[in-house]
Amino acid sequence: MRAWARSWERGPPEKRALVLIGTPGIGKTSSALALADEMGWGVVEMNASDQRTGKAIEDVALRASRFNTFGDDGTFMSAKNGGRKLIILDEADSLYGSVDRGAMPAINDLIRTTMQPAILICNDFYELSRKSSAVKTATLQITFRRPAAASVARVLRDIAEGEGVRIGEESVARIAANANGDMRAAVRDLESLALGGGSVSERETGMLSGRAVRKSNFDLVDAVFRRRDPALAQRTMMDCDSDPEEISVWIDENMPHECHDTGDLVRCSGRLSRADVYLGRTRRTRQFGLWSYAGQMMTLGIIESLRNPEIAHDRIRFPQYLMKMSRSRAARGVRKSLALKIGGVTHTSESAFYNEVLPYLSVTAQRDAGMRAALVRDYGLEPEELGFLIGKRMDSREVRRAFEEALPPAAGERPARTEEAPEPLRAPEPGKEEGGPPGGQRNLFDFRGRAWGWTRRTGRGWRSSRTASTVTTRP
Repeated sequence: MRAWARSWERGPPEKRALVLIGTPGIGKTSSALALADEMGWGVVEMNASDQRTGKAIEDVALRASRFNTFGDDGTFMSAKNGGRKLIILDEADSLYGSVDRGAMPAINDLIRTTMQPAILICNDFYELSRKSSAVKTATLQITFRRPAAASVARVLRDIAEGEGVRIGEESVARIAANANGDMRAAVRDLESLALGGGSVSERETGMLSGRAVRKSNFDLVDAVFRRRDPALAQRTMMDCDSDPEEISVWIDENMPHECHDTGDLVRCSGRLSRADVYLGRTRRTRQFGLWSYAGQMMTLGIIESLRNPEIAHDRIRFPQYLMKMSRSRAARGVRKSLALKIGGVTHTSESAFYNEVLPYLSVTAQRDAGMRAALVRDYGLEPEELGFLIGKRMDSREVRRAFEEALPPAAGERPARTEEAPEPLRAPEPGKEEGGPPGGQRNLFDFRGRAWGWTRRTGRGWRSSRTASTVTTRP
């Protein structure tokens, strides 16, 4: 981090943004603030509690990234003379739909064009990088690891000494071990115990409850096939953040590699198939108490079925099924969102939208820039949705241009009408147009007018302004 900060002394470096990756509570934000203090930089920070739409990021972060700044004491700091400010986007992987609409394109512009140092902080780098290629290729990534208990204890001793808190070595070690690598939690535990008394005894630290630690499915497979400990397997399954159906996929993936005997494989397959019967009954009857029987079959039943003492020592395998579904999850989610937004206007079901509307809409949007802007403006498409529709990344030139054209014109400015992006036709109010339906009752054709042009009545039928086909309707 220091090397990256010093590279700014010679002007903007090749990687203008830094990404700090790691679990909560291990010092990512504190390190960024400490770096700014060490370099004498000002700080502009945006986190999840701030509004982080594209416009908000442009107004705060992008504007700050392109101009000189003022110090905390009000003095002018010229970038030419080394005065800079650090732009911090905390929890950059927590961007949600319309609440943070347009945030990723603005973040991409910040990464590529900032004239001031910028740091993005995230817990899940995959979730952040899958939305943009710029995060992968145009940033410098640094991963924070959980500190060891000895490192946490050393920090706690320094804090206690600086605050005048009397605490023994045994108490410090117990607080550090209980935090499980979460430095923030360790400091808060020390503060809560020392508050009001100025000292911490071993009896008080002994009253700390154990911090909940989530186990992974890797730990569960290890407990079942390699340790073969029924009690450990049951505890690990309870601590896993996975339902029995997901666990069955893990067991099924690793079972052929962990069973070194044909008899073991046959017996374990029988236990797993019986667990699948319980899971099927759970899906049909919604009796979730059957999950406990399925879990026991996948842990105790499989351990009892293993007779060959040989144990595998290679890596535990991640299920290929989950890997494929994970890679396609984002695309499936975007496709479903398109079906809800556009299918509601075209009055088509989700399956009909996929089969009858999406292929033609995709081809048309790829060729018509005006239609892309209209889709963004009229139907509120997100960058990832429009990118999926036209087969481009959400930070591509075509997507950015569509969002720029879809922005409302400034006050007093007439919107430009070009042949490429014609002004969309609007449906008049029902019952007020000449020859409209009696009583102003809305019908299906009123909604058609929004997407495909208004229809006008001729005689007893309705003639489409686009297709010139006549459809007879009843009042």
